[in-house]
Amino acid sequence: MDSVVSSTGWDYSCDFEVDYGSKEHAAMVYASLDVDKELQPDKVKRLMTLSDGKLKVHFKAVEARFLRASFSAFVDLMILATQIIEEYGQE
Repeated sequence: MDSVVSSTGWDYSCDFEVDYGSKEHAAMVYASLDVDKELQPDKVKRLMTLSDGKLKVHFKAVEARFLRASFSAFVDLMILATQIIEEYGQE
């Protein structure tokens, strides 16, 4: 007897949130990251939202390796954008 596993294909997901404590800083990071679209949108999807100075990100992917690679690249860029704002941003 064969068992069938029902799957939507988007079985891997990750959610995270960064509290910038400032709506302006969160909006700057959001704007800088929003221009970079996923390289393989058929394998990874990313949804970003802003709420009260917090950047919220939801990833979903068809395979764990695509999720890991996309998440890692995104976090690297987010850290860079955050460091630039901390270094050169106005209070």
